[in-house]
Amino acid sequence: MNLVFKALSDPTRRRILQLLRERPMTAGEIAEHFAIAKPTLSAHFAVLREADLVFSEKSGTSVTYSLKLSVLEDALLGFAETVGVGVRPSGKLKLSTRRPKG
Repeated sequence: MNLVFKALSDPTRRRILQLLRERPMTAGEIAEHFAIAKPTLSAHFAVLREADLVFSEKSGTSVTYSLKLSVLEDALLGFAETVGVGVRPSGKLKLSTRRPKG
């Protein structure tokens, strides 16, 4: 979960994930949305791969990235449970009814 939140801590990486929600994209297609150097963008891709948030597939000289939504969902659910948001048997999230002491 720490790697996921490290990846999500950067606005560029969050924007990459938003783009990939629409459809799989090549690194070049993603790069068109940013005014940053390609090595910097490659470093962002590496962090996203390390957190297992994206799948990359190389075809010739192109790399296509896809979002691994299940990994993101699992991390967010784990975090929600950690901070007091639980899951009802129906699968719907509910807020904790515990109140802080004091």
